[in-house]
Amino acid sequence: MTLEEIIGVFAGIFTTIAVLPQIIKAVKTKKVEDVSPVMFGILCLGVGLWTVYGIFKMDWPIIITNGISFIFNGIMLGIVLNSQSKN
Repeated sequence: MTLEEIIGVFAGIFTTIAVLPQIIKAVKTKKVEDVSPVMFGILCLGVGLWTVYGIFKMDWPIIITNGISFIFNGIMLGIVLNSQSKN
């Protein structure tokens, strides 16, 4: 594996797991009033498009990390929207 590939894999891992602390906090505290659903919607669109791009290029690190990121950010968006619908 080249240095370029190693950097790419670590970049994908870190950007994929970045939302996990927010998800954990939201689940524990049940407070998401200050979380923007628009930001998470745009982020889902972006990582979704990156996933499609990865599929076109057959680039598995892009497909996997952005696909997982899409799921995680979608979960957070769902938590926020669900919380807002209850208020």
